[in-house]
Amino acid sequence: MRQISSMLQGLARSMSLGKERKEAEEPQGTVLRSSGTLWGEGSETFAAACSRRGEKGTNQDTSIVWEGYGCQDDTIFCGVFDGHGQWGHYVAKAVRESLPQQLLCRWQEAVALTSLIDGEKRLGDCQFDLLRQSYLAAAAAVDEELRRSRRLDAVNSGCTALSIVKQGDLMVVANVGDSRAVLATTSDDGDVTAVQLTVDFKPDLPQEKARIIQCEGRVHCLDDEPGVHRVWVPHRDAPGLAMSRAFGDYCVKDYGVISAPEVTQRRITARDQFVILATDGQTDHSWQHLGQVWDVLSNEEAVRIVAATPDREKAAKRLVECAVRGWRRKRRGVAVDDCSAVCLFFHSPAP
Repeated sequence: MRQISSMLQGLARSMSLGKERKEAEEPQGTVLRSSGTLWGEGSETFAAACSRRGEKGTNQDTSIVWEGYGCQDDTIFCGVFDGHGQWGHYVAKAVRESLPQQLLCRWQEAVALTSLIDGEKRLGDCQFDLLRQSYLAAAAAVDEELRRSRRLDAVNSGCTALSIVKQGDLMVVANVGDSRAVLATTSDDGDVTAVQLTVDFKPDLPQEKARIIQCEGRVHCLDDEPGVHRVWVPHRDAPGLAMSRAFGDYCVKDYGVISAPEVTQRRITARDQFVILATDGQTDHSWQHLGQVWDVLSNEEAVRIVAATPDREKAAKRLVECAVRGWRRKRRGVAVDDCSAVCLFFHSPAP
């Protein structure tokens, strides 16, 4: 009950700041938008982020860590965003800035309304449901915002978005696209094991492919890319999108590509050590650049790399460097793509 009271107080403080903030104003709390580290005040959380530009020019990956999310000391928002297409870097940054704010606004309204109608007991029972509905509404608003934007051309460009909100021991994960969240937890025999928390939304997944085909889109591989399934419009070979969910990409939004996130939850226990959020990269048939972390590292390898890094501040950087080395070793002659990772640790290190 104390956690619920803290949440109400934090949301009330945040709401009292006014809903009419200008976009240029900084959100309340501490925000990291580049490679670096961030300690969570009022909790034991620690985040390390790293983004590395690939060999194709502009870095289209970006990330955010927002400690004190919603003016709550025990709440943190983390996200990674993987842009693709000519203007993908602009789309990724726009989603990075808009999604946390849109989510917070809708979450505040849902919490306030529920607490007024049913009180704190009801609020505690439906905490995840409120966040899930808020995530879905926020994602729809962000995608519509991009569609109406006069500053961005997101018809043939877009981005994925993988984010988490951790409040106390509740972690809510929302995924749009093919980035991945992997949890490191301790097994009964004391080993650190990997638990994949998200689905890679590729076009060949049965439920994704069925939706695309029902909307008259096409899913198939190019002859020189066996195993790489892409989304195409009905009567021409375009755009060849290698994921089934994304923000932007309006050229295929009428053909089954959606921006709705899959939203799941997990209660963090003493056994759970950290979570990795990392981009998959974009397999781009026109540029011949291929993706990163999860293309060359398994879930178990990524967890072992982070767990074996003695300095937590270097965990995300080491993971990215290992992915780059792995790609150059396994995919010689193919240019390395952009890569971003956020490692969120749940507990203070043992003395």
